Order: sequence, then structure tokens, then C-alpha cells
Amino acid sequence: MAEGGSLLFVGAGMDSRIITPGPYRAAKLWNEVTKHFRVGMPLTKHRQHFKAYGNYFTASEAIDLLHQLLKTNSNFGSEVTRQQTIQLLRKFLKKHVIEDLKGRWGTEDLEDNNSLYRFPSTSPVKTIPSRPPLWKRSSMENVFKEREHLFKMPQFSKKTTRRRASVDSKNEQENKDLMEEQENDDDFPKQLRSKDIEDIWGNITLIHLQKILGLPSLEEVLNPSQIKPNYIRYNMTHTSKHGVVVLQCKTDDLPHWVLSAMKCLANWPKNNDTSQSTYIGFERDVFRTVADYFLNLPEPLLTFDFYELFVNILGLLQPHLERVAIEALQLCCLLLPPANRRKLQLLMRMISRMSQNVDMPRLHNAMGNRSLLIQTFSRCVLCCAEEVDLDELLASRLVSFLMDHPQDILQVPCYLQTAVQNHIQYLQRPHVKQGTVPAYYFCKQISTQEFEEQKLATSQAAIIELLENIVRDKTLSIKDKKKKLKQFRLKNALHLLCLFQFKKQYPDIYQSRFPTRESEAKLFGDKPTIKQPMLMLKKPKFKFLRH
Repeated sequence: MAEGGSLLFVGAGMDSRIITPGPYRAAKLWNEVTKHFRVGMPLTKHRQHFKAYGNYFTASEAIDLLHQLLKTNSNFGSEVTRQQTIQLLRKFLKKHVIEDLKGRWGTEDLEDNNSLYRFPSTSPVKTIPSRPPLWKRSSMENVFKEREHLFKMPQFSKKTTRRRASVDSKNEQENKDLMEEQENDDDFPKQLRSKDIEDIWGNITLIHLQKILGLPSLEEVLNPSQIKPNYIRYNMTHTSKHGVVVLQCKTDDLPHWVLSAMKCLANWPKNNDTSQSTYIGFERDVFRTVADYFLNLPEPLLTFDFYELFVNILGLLQPHLERVAIEALQLCCLLLPPANRRKLQLLMRMISRMSQNVDMPRLHNAMGNRSLLIQTFSRCVLCCAEEVDLDELLASRLVSFLMDHPQDILQVPCYLQTAVQNHIQYLQRPHVKQGTVPAYYFCKQISTQEFEEQKLATSQAAIIELLENIVRDKTLSIKDKKKKLKQFRLKNALHLLCLFQFKKQYPDIYQSRFPTRESEAKLFGDKPTIKQPMLMLKKPKFKFLRH
């Protein structure tokens, strides 16, 4: 894996997609790694400056062990790089998991060399917050009651109105009037309010997200008070031909100079939008301009509110769950404010093109362009409002995945748009009033005489129709009867046979249709009339002779 590759954080049981909140999973991972590192690190005697030190280890030895430990740990994976291992070991020094030769800690100046380090007498362990689920918090007690409709489809039915009408006697009359008005309008298409349509967008999006994540509930990873259905609707319906959100309020958009700089880097070296003449280091200055803007944003593009949601998606960033992760991120990015989604789309398109552009000059002397892009913009995309030690590595992992699949993740999911449209059409279709429904849906007993009369009338009508079909159809033929009817002209043989049988079984009806021989001749022309002896051949009787 190339330098700057991202660290894979996958919690235990991720194959079954059982996801736990981000900061709490990060704390558990921290404790697990520090514990295994402390147990597995061999302490030996070392000499430095003509002096022997027992029970120490060098920085390089620690990096080698921790790197191997992370690669073989199922929670992380084999893609961990040595540089990422150094960054994590620096966190150990800062948090006093280890200390230097003189007992100093609290900095991140550890390097890959032979400097000596040791373990303190006690290794600090992070306390895993025991926060109860959202629905058990007193401050959130009424949130799910008030926003309960977000997690189930609205019915817009008369039953719902009637059920809610029993709350108060004053409201009962108002709801009764509303029901009468709805009953009068049932035969017309139902007009949904804009608020109803927005709720449909929110409900269907959350239903699909819960199904993709394989969770029994979204309560642990998503606060319903943070969901804005109008954001989802806007992000789905106000897009350019490339799928990028189009803002109605230009004050929320990227400044023109930032857009120009981003376009210059994305299309390098075809920077026709810039009127300045390029110089040595020009591309680095343009990159620094874009980086400064995003680094100074008040919050990350994925917002602080959705930190736990996106961190939990990191558990799906595995090769066999890649399609699931893309679909989950598709829906999660729809929850963002439109201005944030637009900035994220433009940023990911820029850095994705830059990382794949072989003509892009090196933007940093010490690292490649891909590593620089991930390191620069990871905190601009995802970070927690409270400090999390694994924050940078988690954000790097997500940004790396976004860079590799920007078009798939940040496009409008067509299946979601179709599902919403179908549901809206279902709710808007006219309903038949009860008075217009046919009166009978059951069998009515009749007398024998009535049955015979109905039988005769319906049978005769059907037979007359059959006769007309036989008469008019002059192209009907059956191949397997060709040999038996070869003495007749094939074109009319089947008709003659059928007409004879018809005449025999229903003489009255046949007589009413063909009262004279002239009427038959008119139909068949010069064809011979039907003769009974020709079609009713009797088998000859043979007498056996006895000797």
C-alpha cells in the first residue's frame, strides 16, 4: 500500500454489521491496542552513552512490534502502514502509555530511531463512556415521541384522524369536520402538502439506511432531531447535470476565487480559467489557497452532529462490503445541509482528479500528493467536537474511500427517487366512495325456473356468438385433420364439419341463421351442401364364415 494509505478500523463482529457508536468504539480499540502492545513488547538491556539500561526498548523496536500487531489484528487489517504506526506510537507517548529514558512524556516527538523508551509503572486506560441509548436520556425523552413519524411511513388515513380525535372533546368536533371534508374529497386526487412530501423523503431514506446497515434501530447512531427532511428533498431535486447540488442562495456557496482555484487544480495543467501567468511553485500556492479556506471552516463538512453515524460506516469499508458501504454513504450524505453537500462534492471531485493526475507536480517535498491530500483535508471532512485520539486516522480512512469512489457515493440514488415518487403517487390516487361501490358482493339464491331461464338465455346468446365466429372465420385449419378431410377442399372442410355438428345439436338456431338453401349457397358459393350420409358413415358389418 502506498504511503498515506488509510488505516482500517473494523470492530469485532463487523461481519454481521453490528455497529456501535463511534467515540465508544474508538475508546475500546484504544484500550485493546495499548493492552496488547504492553504485553507483547519485550524489555531488554540496552547500552547508550557507555551506560547500560535494563527493561527498555528502542523506538524502532516498538514500531516494528506495533506495526505487526496492527496488521495481524482483525480489528485493523493488513493495510496499516509504518508511517501510520509511528503516528499511533506518538499518541502513546503523548498519553503516557510510554515514556522516554528520563521519564518524559506528553509530546509527539517520537522518531523511527534507536532512542530508548520504557513503560510507566501503570499504563493509562481510557474510560469507556457508559452513555445510555438516546431514547433513555431524560433530555431526549420527548424527542423520539415528537419525531416518531420519521421512522415510519405516514399513513394519511382517516383511521389516523379518527384515532387522534379522541384526545380532547374540543378537538373531536374539529377532527369530525375534517373527516367529513376528507370523505367528500375521496373521489378526487389527494393533494399533499409540501411538509408531507418532505416527510416522505425523510421516512423512505431512513428506512433504506436502516436496512442497509442491518440495524434493528437507528437510535444509537442517529439522533432524529438532527434529521431535516427538507435537506434530503433539496439534495435530491436541486442538482446540476453532473449531480452537484445547486444552491438558490449564493451566499452559502464557495467564493468565486476558491472555485477558480479548485478548478485550476482539478484540470491541471489546463488552467485556462486563471488569467495569471504561472511560475515555479504556482500550483503549491493555489493548493495552499484552497486548503486554507477549508481548514478555516467553522465545522467539518460532515458536521459534528453526524460524526458517530459516519464513523460507524467505517466498519463497512471492507472489500466484501464495499457495495454496502457505498450505498450507506450515499444515503448519509443526503442528510447534510445542501451547502455542505455541495462543498463536499466539489472537494472530492478535485482531490480525486488530483490524486490520479500524473501531470500534477509534487506539492510537498516529503510526501506524495495522495498522502498530502488525505492529511490536509481529512479533518475538514470529519472530526469530532470533542478530542478523539483516533480521530485523524478515522477521518483519513473515510476520506481515502471517498476519494476512490466520489462519483458513486455523491450521486443521487435513482432507486430512492423512484421509491418516493411511487409512494407519492399511491397517496395521491383517487379513492372510490362507499356509495359508488356495487351493491352485491355475495351470491343470491334463485328458483329452479329462474335458473333454467337464465341458462337458456345465456346459452343461446353464447351459441349464437359461436356460430357467427365459425361462419366468419374462413382461414381456420387443423393440420392433423388434413388427411381425414382431404376429399373436401381444405379451405372449408373444417367449417363444413363444424356447421354440420352445429346444425344437428341446435337446429332452431341454425334454421334462424340459414332459413333456406339459398342462404347456405350464398355463404359457400358453388360448394356442395352438407349431406348427412357423407359425414355419417356407418361401419360395415362383417360376417365371419365358419368352416
